[in-house]
Amino acid sequence: MKKWEIQNKVKSQKSKVKIDELTKVLFENRGIKTNKEREEFLHPDISLVTTENVGADRMQLQKAVDRIAKAVENKEQIIVYGDYDVDGISGTAILWETLHQLGAKVLPYIPYRMDEGYGLSIRGIDKLKTQNSKLKTDEAKLIITVDNGIVAHDAVEYANDQGMDVIITDHHVRAKTDPKAYAIVHTTKLCGTGVAYLLSQEIQNSKFEIRNKSKIKNTNVQKMKNDHLGLVALATIADLVPLTGANRTVAKFGTEVLQKTNRIGLLELFEESGIIQKNIGVYEIGHIIAPRLNAMGRLEFAMDSLRLLCTGNKDRAKLLAEKLGTTNRERQSLTAQSAEHALSEVRTQSELGKLIFISHESYQQGVIGLVAGKLVEEFYRPSIVVSIGQTHSKASARSIHGFNIIEFIRGASEFLVDAGGHPMAAGFTVETAKLALLQKALEERVTLLLSDELLMRSLRIDCELELEHVSKELYSALQELSPFGMGNPEPTFVSKNVGISDMRVIGRDGKHLKLKFKVQSSKFKVEFDAIGFGMGNLSKEFKIGDMVDIAYVIGENTWNGSTKLQLKIKDIKKV
Repeated sequence: MKKWEIQNKVKSQKSKVKIDELTKVLFENRGIKTNKEREEFLHPDISLVTTENVGADRMQLQKAVDRIAKAVENKEQIIVYGDYDVDGISGTAILWETLHQLGAKVLPYIPYRMDEGYGLSIRGIDKLKTQNSKLKTDEAKLIITVDNGIVAHDAVEYANDQGMDVIITDHHVRAKTDPKAYAIVHTTKLCGTGVAYLLSQEIQNSKFEIRNKSKIKNTNVQKMKNDHLGLVALATIADLVPLTGANRTVAKFGTEVLQKTNRIGLLELFEESGIIQKNIGVYEIGHIIAPRLNAMGRLEFAMDSLRLLCTGNKDRAKLLAEKLGTTNRERQSLTAQSAEHALSEVRTQSELGKLIFISHESYQQGVIGLVAGKLVEEFYRPSIVVSIGQTHSKASARSIHGFNIIEFIRGASEFLVDAGGHPMAAGFTVETAKLALLQKALEERVTLLLSDELLMRSLRIDCELELEHVSKELYSALQELSPFGMGNPEPTFVSKNVGISDMRVIGRDGKHLKLKFKVQSSKFKVEFDAIGFGMGNLSKEFKIGDMVDIAYVIGENTWNGSTKLQLKIKDIKKV
């Protein structure tokens, strides 16, 4: 059971709710109050996704563009240094394709998670000469990071000593001081790919000589810009950044691009995963496409995911898509094994503290973030999962709403080698010899910083709604607020005193709960299909005929070519 937090009320309780009144309530719940704000939300303008509007530094962006222009003009070797998740891969693809089209001498580089770790590193810089047999480290004059670098002080200093300039493009939370990079293009209002897209746009829009001298035609520039917007949407949704403001804009327009893209690698990935291109939305990206692209970086080399995005060869794309699918299935199996071990370890603890901190030698670095997420889902505690190494150990952390996990972890910086991330998800490296000291320090600090109130699961509900007001017309109106995600949740309603007219468990091991609800009076009778994903265990608590209060979102279900409304249950309580 969860604490229901009902945000607002629909004043009209007439026989038919006024949809415009309801949508006004939904806007208010999302902090959108004026007509201008509503218009901008419903009809976003991609041209307004600019450096100034997302809070990036215009002078730093221009400095980056000027340095890139010099590198292209002088045929200097440029390295686009990405990250091994969807965000880093997509942004690397954008910048590599942009610079390659302009005739730059440019190579992409994605670090190997297992021995280089996250982000720009000294080891990664040294590996450039072995990763690319034609490249010697001293030939690289410019490194452009994507989705990393904002806390890479030592690596940037090392690159500078090697005669390389570094341009950082990143969206992660800054430390107290910035690395001494040539230029820093940074904002937390976009994902890492979004920041790379800003730089790409500035390069293509600029008037410097390489743009004018390049063979690329204006029509191809526009085509590339549009196609790149699809990659931004892919990364924005996969990286779970809030879908508000500029993020909502690029997600909305970029998703439309993905529904029509001719990018061969993505088409083959859609085919392999069995999704219909025209139906691609937040769910398909977050739960089907992104896990496949992420799988390579979790278990093997993420360069194959980058190759899939960039290849123009259909046969190669097909082979790569199949490889990603196979690796993703391996990732699922490994995650399930590690999660079961971690869950079992926590369940055997005599007392559950405010922080879950669990470590083991068997945990694979590539899945510990996923395991931490499952621990949060099960126990609703900030969770840290550590892959123990011989000299150094790697950790991933996931948080609960209202608790800034990266700020919390950095509070114990005396024990850490490095740390980075977001308020809800972070990672760090620690010397294995200091692991126990770190755990003790964090467990002591969490008791002071994390209130009991934050540890209570809550469900944000937009408003109470009479079940008979649910209609296809209302569902269509709600879709105008999409895409839904972090920061712009799918509208959630509560209907009270409805009866269960049918109930059964479905799915493997009876994991899900299929229901029918009815509302009946002297004037009308309404019945709705509903599904409670992961709620199969509740079949023991309720029975047909029970009167209940339900919290839900309105969805659709297609079966045998017929589509009808279906309530997706978030929570259910007996009256």
